Amino acid sequence: MQAKMTDNSAAKTSSTDEMMHRHDHSDCLHHAMQAAETVCTAQNIRLTPARKRILELICSNHQAIGAYQLLDQLKQEDHKAKPATIYRALDFLMAAGLVHKVESLNAYIGCLTAEKDHHSAILICDQCHNAYEINAESIYQNLFAMSQTHDFQPKQLILELHGVCTNCKRDLDQN
Repeated sequence: MQAKMTDNSAAKTSSTDEMMHRHDHSDCLHHAMQAAETVCTAQNIRLTPARKRILELICSNHQAIGAYQLLDQLKQEDHKAKPATIYRALDFLMAAGLVHKVESLNAYIGCLTAEKDHHSAILICDQCHNAYEINAESIYQNLFAMSQTHDFQPKQLILELHGVCTNCKRDLDQN
């Protein structure tokens, strides 16, 4: 899900466009699950079957998903599933860096770069509701440096951009 940001704007557009095209999502899911195993082993934390299943549901596509949507999906497999199960798993997955909360949607997306320390922004398509994580390291560095000039100690920075993805823009242009 992470697009490499470079000084070459054509490369940025190409990477983001490629990422936003409809694709066989099994590679993304496979990578996310492998990264989860790697991260949990490195952090000496346990990816229980319930946590793993919730991560699979989150990573099953690029659309951000809410806690109650997750609960509805999990109840199809386990009619005893409770909201507390979802929220405990989400807390674990966020703390481990395996998912990101999309604050503006009160929903979650999987992180495909969980094995790397990174700062990201989330691009959210208001048409198809897909959400994509992109590398925003330089933006974070600049904002934190600017805050220091004002003797301000930042604690949290959330970068979310709403707009229209390449596929939806193409569809809108054709109509």
